[in-house]
Amino acid sequence: MKKLYTILIVVLAISAPLHSQWMWNNSKMKNIKLQLNSEDYKPAYENLLQQADSALKGKDYSVTYKEGIAPSGNKHDYVSLSRYVWPDPEKPDGLPYIHKDGQSNPELEKYDRNPLGTMATSVFNLSLAYYYSGEERYAKKAVELLRVWFINKDTKMNPQLEYAQFVPGTNDNKERAAGLIDSYSFVKMLNAIPLLETSKSYTKQDKKRLQQWFTDFSDWWQTADQAIAERDATNNHGLAYDIQLTTYLLFSGNKQAALKIINDFPEKRMFTQIEPDGKQPHELRRTLAFHYSVYNIQFMVDMFATAQNLGTNIIGQESADGRSLYKAVDFLTPYLGKTISEWPYQQISGWDKAQQDLCYELFRISSISPVHSDYRNLYKKYSTQGVSDINRLLYGFNY
Repeated sequence: MKKLYTILIVVLAISAPLHSQWMWNNSKMKNIKLQLNSEDYKPAYENLLQQADSALKGKDYSVTYKEGIAPSGNKHDYVSLSRYVWPDPEKPDGLPYIHKDGQSNPELEKYDRNPLGTMATSVFNLSLAYYYSGEERYAKKAVELLRVWFINKDTKMNPQLEYAQFVPGTNDNKERAAGLIDSYSFVKMLNAIPLLETSKSYTKQDKKRLQQWFTDFSDWWQTADQAIAERDATNNHGLAYDIQLTTYLLFSGNKQAALKIINDFPEKRMFTQIEPDGKQPHELRRTLAFHYSVYNIQFMVDMFATAQNLGTNIIGQESADGRSLYKAVDFLTPYLGKTISEWPYQQISGWDKAQQDLCYELFRISSISPVHSDYRNLYKKYSTQGVSDINRLLYGFNY
């Protein structure tokens, strides 16, 4: 009987679905799950359920539902307007559009970028709510959203971004490499989808079709001229390209190719974009210099977290002349709590939000690399993150 019991345990352990996402620590999340009623996590958990309940009542999203259609005429093609372009007031038809860095055009609402982000966020919230609550209704809605956007014949998106961030009147309204950053919302979403694997709503067929979609998507990312141009970008877009492709490869099952990108990342991306004193020159020349400097750090931290959960520790790597993530962070932290007038570069809007975004990265870095107690102290001093912040359910209680 004892032998049979032991065999049963082994069989169950082998057959039990694995929640293997890559950006968050599985053991930490399991521990958080045991403490959901504690004062450290209950407000965040209740907030998560509110967000998930809102998504339950929300509509489905599809590239076929938009007001604007891609220049191809194919309703399944994703299309978005370049964020900072506007009609030229000097031209009767406004074409070609002109660039206003840091100023978003409200015409964005006509296209697919915002629905993509809303869909991905809803899937994330629903998947996380299912994991922590065990309530099937959350998984069912998450799968419904995924099927409409990626799987169903009548509504699915074609696995490419040829018309992402097009500039009206320029280059036949297509092939803008920077548009690939639009799909960054998929990164967090794909990390959450494996949390659905114990759900009866998320079938083997759903998983197979999603993996095939992202296999096709990752193939396009590695072969299309537009994607190659984004891969060769020397600013934040190059980093965003790497973490996106890494996630798509992991989700579709190509771990070896993903690890190659991860291992090349410090030398190829980080050391080439950070100066020995911590400046990020490509981001500092922007009209939202503080924001984009933090934005680039976000991509680095996403990659480091993914690498760590795959058993590869690259967060603390430093070049021979001192370039590192920590130097980039340390260049920005002296401006926490300061006024915008004390920042020696441009930041035409969003100063307070950019400061809180930096606090969030301090929160994450100190969770991934606990040796940086100074980052925890800065976070505690300047962050306005409340006890109901959902990120606590991903990274833990960090006081």
